[in-house]
Amino acid sequence: MIDVTRIRAITLDLDDTLWPVWPTIERADRAVRAWLQPRAPGAAALSADRATVAAARQSVVQARPELAHDLGAIRRECIRHLLLGAGEDPALAEPAFEVFYRERQRVTLFDDARPALAFLAARYPLVALSNGNADIGRVGLAPFFHAAVAAGDLGVAKPDRRIFQAGASAAGVSPSQVLHIGDDPHLDAAGALAAGMQSAWVNRADRAWPAELPQAPHTVVRDLARLCELLGAASNPSP
Repeated sequence: MIDVTRIRAITLDLDDTLWPVWPTIERADRAVRAWLQPRAPGAAALSADRATVAAARQSVVQARPELAHDLGAIRRECIRHLLLGAGEDPALAEPAFEVFYRERQRVTLFDDARPALAFLAARYPLVALSNGNADIGRVGLAPFFHAAVAAGDLGVAKPDRRIFQAGASAAGVSPSQVLHIGDDPHLDAAGALAAGMQSAWVNRADRAWPAELPQAPHTVVRDLARLCELLGAASNPSP
């Protein structure tokens, strides 16, 4: 169970915790293809093939291992790889990525996300902690957050304990005083536990806890509304 008396700050995952990420990514990918079509039709055609895009990503990751933590940089280089493969201008990778990045910020929040953020932000400093490249300012959620820590900026990604430590530092507390909330059992829940934080796993799909992870999170909830109920009840126990 969560020990509410220890919580002085909360770190919070973004993708698939506050909004479903894949509809957003797919829409952004379509926008890039539409932008490329009149400028680089060969690359646009290549980008429509999932196997080709997967192979391009694998090539980029193998050639540029220093980018492993930076999903935005990987995507930009994948676009460049496709342009080169089509014999088209690789300089188009930069503006094409900007199209992707702009669309990537147009998210549709889960219904429980905004009320939960209001509840949590009224009680604790919130720090966004993400491996992705969503920008809480451009998404429109900055007023709820004290700070944001992104793997692409820090140079390490979850589940590396250093990103969790950076999140705690951004809130001005120790990791033991942080509750981390996220949807991924390996990256979020297990990573936070290894960093010495309390952990809440948001399990919207009712998945089983992975057997290879021996230490379970402090709580498992179906959505953020339920987590707020638990935190509220623990903060105000019945007499």
